[in-house]
Amino acid sequence: MAERIGAAALVKALDGWQAVDGRDAVRKVFRFDDFKTAFAFMTRVALKAEQMDHHPEWFNVYNTVDITLSTHDANGVTALDKELAEYIETAAR
Repeated sequence: MAERIGAAALVKALDGWQAVDGRDAVRKVFRFDDFKTAFAFMTRVALKAEQMDHHPEWFNVYNTVDITLSTHDANGVTALDKELAEYIETAAR
């Protein structure tokens, strides 16, 4: 099991991520020019998440992708979430 680092540590380390009220998780909303761009971003993230065997919670409407990260079997934010969040930041550019 991955070691917990906590939402506060991840919020400090990455720009724009926020702690989720009521649980040890982080969240960020991404907005793109259109649906095609948002979906391409989600595809890149999905492939990385599958490679890591670590999957985000997310919600998509048109050009907006709302992502929440937490390691469910650790009941909180771990180094896996940090790694995936860093990848997400790169994929969003």
